[in-house]
Amino acid sequence: MTKHFQNELGKIRERLLHIGDIVEQSVANAVTAIETRDEKLAGAVIGGDRIIDLQEVELEEECLKALALYQPVAMDLRLIVACLKINNDLERIGDLAVNIAHKVEDLNAFGVLAVDMKTLQKMSGDAQLMLRKSLNALVTLNVDEAREVLRSDDVIDNLNRQMHVQMEALMRQDIDRLRAYQIFVSVSRNLERIGDHATNIAEDVVYLVEGEIVRHGLGRES
Repeated sequence: MTKHFQNELGKIRERLLHIGDIVEQSVANAVTAIETRDEKLAGAVIGGDRIIDLQEVELEEECLKALALYQPVAMDLRLIVACLKINNDLERIGDLAVNIAHKVEDLNAFGVLAVDMKTLQKMSGDAQLMLRKSLNALVTLNVDEAREVLRSDDVIDNLNRQMHVQMEALMRQDIDRLRAYQIFVSVSRNLERIGDHATNIAEDVVYLVEGEIVRHGLGRES
């Protein structure tokens, strides 16, 4: 392929990583807003979603333009296809961060709650780390790092189950604030889904480098 095309691929990767940085910060801010019940910070997450959406559309257009102009094959074709898919996953993660942020106002209708935030904080940190690792794997084409992300998905799933058990116990003890605990169940579910999307990105990196499809457990290490 021409040098110009390689430059275009470099720009696509850079823009994708930039979107990833924005999305990662959006997730961190959304969880912080829940922890601190900060409606202003939650509003910033919700307002910032428009930027992510615009970036997603612009990057998709760049990818489609590169496909049309250069008709890449083999590794270059897989790279653009992977970028298109990862771009969509990042946009969805941004939406999930917004979902979390929207819960802050609802939560503020309740007083102090006996909720142990450690599990939620652990989920948030792990989900962000999975996202960061999956994007790093894309930059460095590091399949080992991508597979680390795949293995981490079970950790997020287990934390989500723990959160559900904790909230169910609180619901039984404090039925008058049932809705408040349901909010935390929803936040936990959204974090678990963020982990799923980070896993999708890692799967695309494995496909990009090795041409191996690992979705639905196909080709994954045991």
